[in-house]
Amino acid sequence: MDPEKHKGELIMAYRGLAKKLLDSKSIKIGDRIKIKKDDISYEGMLLDRPEDADDKHLVLKLDNGYNIGVEIKDAKIESIEEGSKPSIELPPVDLEKNPELPDISIISTGGTVASIIDYKTGAVHPAFTAEDLLRANPELLDIANIRGKAIFNILSENMRPEYWVEAARAIAKEIEDGAYGVVVAHGTDTMHYTSAALSFILKTPVPVILTGAQRSSDRPSSDAHLNLISSVIAAKSNIAEVMVCMHASIEDKNCYLHRGTKVRKMHTSRRDTFKSINTKPIAEIKNGKIKVLREDYQRRDSAELEIRDKIEPRVALIKTYPGINPEILEYYIDNNYKGIVLEGTGLGHCPDDLIPAIERANEMDIIVAMASQCINGRVNMNVYSTGRRLLGAGVIPVADMLPETAYVKLVWALGQSKDPETVKKMMIENISGEIEDRSLLEYFPG
Repeated sequence: MDPEKHKGELIMAYRGLAKKLLDSKSIKIGDRIKIKKDDISYEGMLLDRPEDADDKHLVLKLDNGYNIGVEIKDAKIESIEEGSKPSIELPPVDLEKNPELPDISIISTGGTVASIIDYKTGAVHPAFTAEDLLRANPELLDIANIRGKAIFNILSENMRPEYWVEAARAIAKEIEDGAYGVVVAHGTDTMHYTSAALSFILKTPVPVILTGAQRSSDRPSSDAHLNLISSVIAAKSNIAEVMVCMHASIEDKNCYLHRGTKVRKMHTSRRDTFKSINTKPIAEIKNGKIKVLREDYQRRDSAELEIRDKIEPRVALIKTYPGINPEILEYYIDNNYKGIVLEGTGLGHCPDDLIPAIERANEMDIIVAMASQCINGRVNMNVYSTGRRLLGAGVIPVADMLPETAYVKLVWALGQSKDPETVKKMMIENISGEIEDRSLLEYFPG
C-alpha cells in the first residue's frame, strides 16, 4: 500500500525519556522486566505505546492480564528475561463460498470498527482483510460471503477530498466485480463528510454503507460489532444509496440507516451520535431485519453505475461569528480559492462588514454559499435586510443543507463545471437527497 495514503496512521514507539531509559538497559518491546517504585514492585511484559503518547511512562502486561502504566520518574528498572515483540496469533478462517449467500465487499479506510483484539496483550490491531474481520465477527459468515480490502489506514481527521475520489473508485471496482453491496469501514469523526462526498460522486445500483465505532473493540461497551453486522445486513437490502449505519440508541438493540447527505455526528462519545438532520432515517435494522421508514429511496438496480469524480479541493468552510475579520475571506479570495461556504447565523446571516469581500468574490466568479450553523431548520435570506443584502451580493442560500454537506457538494460541483451559473444552479438543486422540501422540527428519536 502507498505510504502516502497512511498519513495519520498511529505509530507505535517509545520516545524521549522513556526511549533513552530503555536503550540504556538494552530493553526492547516484549522483554519481561521489573520496575520498582515507591516500595512497590511491578513485573511483566513491556508493551508498546503510541508515538504520540507522553515519554514519562512505560506500559506493562501483568501476569493477571491487566495492562498498567508506570511513571518512570524515580523508578528502578531491570531486565528479567528477553522476549519477542508481541504479535497477534490468528486462527485460520474458512472462507469457502456459500453459493446461497450474496457477495458483500468490506472496504477499510481505518477507524475503530475495523480492528481485532489481541487478548494476549490487550492491544487492538487494524483489520485489513476478510479473514481479519471474520475472526472478530464470525456471524458474518451466516449473512454473506465476505471479501475485504484496505485502501487506507488513516485516522478520519486526515481524510482529504482526493481520498474521497479514491474511495469512490475502489467501491465502483467492487461493484463492477460483482459485489451485491459494499460496506465501508471509516472513522466516525469525518464519516458524514465522506458519506456526502460518495453520495455525489457515485450513482450506485447497490447499497453502499459507511459504518464505524465510537468505542474500541476491546471495550465491553463497544458498538463495533452491532454496527458492522447491521451494515452487512443493510448491504443486502433493496436500498441502493450511500448511507451511514450506526447505533440508533445507546443500547445494543438497533441501528439506523441515514441518508449520506443528511447525517451528522452530534456527540463526541455517545454510541447513537449519528442523527438524520431535518429529516428521518431511511430504515431501521433490528434483530437482523430491516424496517423501511420512508419510501423515497433509490431502489436496487434502478440506476447504472456511474462515477462523477472530478472535484475542486480549493473550497473553504468558514464559520461566521461576532467580530469575524473580513481578512479571513480576503485570504481565500487572494489565494485562488474557487468556492466558499459560509456557516452563517440564524436564517443565514453574517456581519455587514463581510459583504464587501463577498461582493469582490462574486465579481471574481468565486461561488459563495450560505448554510446555517443552527443545524436544524433552513436558510431563508428574504426575511431580514441583512439576508437580502447578502443575496444582492451574490450569496447562494442552500435551504436545509448541512454546512458540511454544502462544503462537500461545492467541492464536487466545481469539479463538474467551470461555469459559475451552472455551479450555482447545481448548488440549489436536490441531487442526492441533500435538500428536503420540508424540514422536520426535531431530531428523529433514538
